[in-house]
Amino acid sequence: MIKIYGMTGSGNCYKPRLLLAKLGKPFEHIEVSSQNGGTRSPEYLAKNPNGMVPLLELPDGRLLAESNAMLLHLAEGTRLLSADSYERALAYQWLFFEQYSHEPYIAVRRALMVFPERAKDATPERLASTLERGNKALGVMDKHLAANAFFAGNAMSVADIALYAYTHVAGEGGFDVTAYPAVSAWLDRVRNDPGHVPIDWLP
Repeated sequence: MIKIYGMTGSGNCYKPRLLLAKLGKPFEHIEVSSQNGGTRSPEYLAKNPNGMVPLLELPDGRLLAESNAMLLHLAEGTRLLSADSYERALAYQWLFFEQYSHEPYIAVRRALMVFPERAKDATPERLASTLERGNKALGVMDKHLAANAFFAGNAMSVADIALYAYTHVAGEGGFDVTAYPAVSAWLDRVRNDPGHVPIDWLP
């Protein structure tokens, strides 16, 4: 069976769990947390020398790190990754956007405000910077979604899962998602897609 090593409350770790839930594929969740040193244990570092979660372990023992790489692998041949080359390229575009222009600000600001061990890093300057850049990302998303139901073609894809993971909890980082009506409507569409589960769901 597929195994996913990760933290329950992490958006990056939520991505592969959400995808597999939407596809109805079974997997085992193994809780590994950076908060208690689990990602730095010799056993875990032997699997992922980068010492980060999530980590995917396939039934044959092969390992794959990086949440968006997992999405692409697990979605191959399914409804969540188009066979059309241009739509696939659009999905890749938004996956790169998520990691470069979205996650470093929206996810990081949430972490600074939610996790006590990160509070020391929550300087006024960093909070202001992540708020500004996160709102810029939400604005880019809102403009796209004002004319499109999803991010890569006319149907749900890995791009939507990647961006949903931290956007739906952006309020925990002090972002006002209601200021972006197209994003708010898209969040509802993702929730209404078959097989949806919340961030704290485990199999």
